[in-house]
Amino acid sequence: MSVHLAIDLGADSGRAILGRLEEKKLNIEEIHRFPTGVLNVNGRLHWNIYRIFEEIKKALHLCARKTVPDSIGIDTWGVDFGLIDLNGQLIGLPFSYRDKRTEGAADSFFKKITKEELYKRTGIQFMDFNSLFQLESMFRDKSPILDIANAVLFIPDILNFFLCGIKKTEFTVATTSQVFNPTLMDWDMVLVSALGIKPSLFQEIVKPGSILGNLSSEISKETGMREVPVIAVASHDTASAVAAVPSCGRDWSYISSGTWSLMGVETDHPVINDESFMSNFTNEGGVQGRWRVLKNISGMWLLQECRRVWGLKGSTPSYDELIREAESARGFSAFIDPDYRGFRTPADMPVAIVNYCRKTHQPVPQTRGEVTRSILEGLALKYRLVLEQLRDLYDSDINRIHIIGGGSRNTLLNQFTADATGIQVIAGPMEATAIGNLLMQASALGGISSIDELREIVSLSFETEKYNASDNRDEWETAYKGYKTIIERSPIDE
Repeated sequence: MSVHLAIDLGADSGRAILGRLEEKKLNIEEIHRFPTGVLNVNGRLHWNIYRIFEEIKKALHLCARKTVPDSIGIDTWGVDFGLIDLNGQLIGLPFSYRDKRTEGAADSFFKKITKEELYKRTGIQFMDFNSLFQLESMFRDKSPILDIANAVLFIPDILNFFLCGIKKTEFTVATTSQVFNPTLMDWDMVLVSALGIKPSLFQEIVKPGSILGNLSSEISKETGMREVPVIAVASHDTASAVAAVPSCGRDWSYISSGTWSLMGVETDHPVINDESFMSNFTNEGGVQGRWRVLKNISGMWLLQECRRVWGLKGSTPSYDELIREAESARGFSAFIDPDYRGFRTPADMPVAIVNYCRKTHQPVPQTRGEVTRSILEGLALKYRLVLEQLRDLYDSDINRIHIIGGGSRNTLLNQFTADATGIQVIAGPMEATAIGNLLMQASALGGISSIDELREIVSLSFETEKYNASDNRDEWETAYKGYKTIIERSPIDE
């Protein structure tokens, strides 16, 4: 039996999951959970990475009291980074991708490299929080931090550095930056030159499943954990989640469902052409030579924010309550595009949804159930739209959708997705990200030989739930036509 510890960090919370692998059966146990969340300092949004690191050390201590794992691995969200000085010290708190510093940065960079050329070099979906545009905003704003920086490390790289003292960048998270060139399989120095920053800031890229080094003696003494190997897993959380899709063959798509919905297919090579550019698809690295061709869709963020605001105005409803209210609400009363810019960081999400409906001349949702239903229907219809775009890009049929991650618990959204797309939805495992993290550690130590074997272990270890399209397909077809009409005339982004 091998034992591994996964640190899985999301935008709202982090977890430490202990995994025991024996004879193709993985058992997992959550041993610590803690909030992450952004820290607002004078209106700027940061990650309090030192508090997160304290929680990781607490997790190591709790783990050491139970058992000695064979290894440790960390996965987090992509794009965000910190800068390290010559003495190995982190310079300030890393910014959150939701900070507004990148406003206008994309347009600024496109004066140096055209949008078409940038996509050709990186194959990355244009989102104004990409690492490239974060760096562009720092150069544009003459940030003095760039002058004293000695290294760029992404969030999982920083935490690995804190644990074992090794500065490397893991491949899957590097590919989220829009500074990585998948043709060169390295940092794109033409883009780095256009940014006007030192090429030496970018670190060596290592493959997922690389052993970085052992836990430092200082951390070992402080936590009681032995000096076990620290492994660069698929450090981008979506890459870990997709690795743990319990499937085989090629005729499937995935949705990694959480704050974001990452919908795509797995390929042997990046798909970078005029069609993928026009549809704004991204190409991110996967494990064992695979690529994730996908689109970032604003996922459960809208419902999370509505729930937060409703909680401020009264008691915080549970997600089960909201789902029940949505089931009782009238269907297809209003269509919303979850990726509308006005939904990114509104102070009051329910009001933002009401305003969106008014601007698009639709009935305004009046109740929590109606708001929730409009969000879930909007997501399911967006999945249908992206599925059609994927079918144009992908060289294989797509006959089922695997929904993995925390959002796979949303039974109503799962059914809506099957109804909207007309194909089978397979939900689970909910803990796909941590599972992918754990099994990549086992792979790094020689316990798993291939991605097929890894996915077989997931299939044997965790239950899934299947959803087939209901009899109301005609209603969803009509709704889809209405949805496309609405999003084509969505309000001009503010």
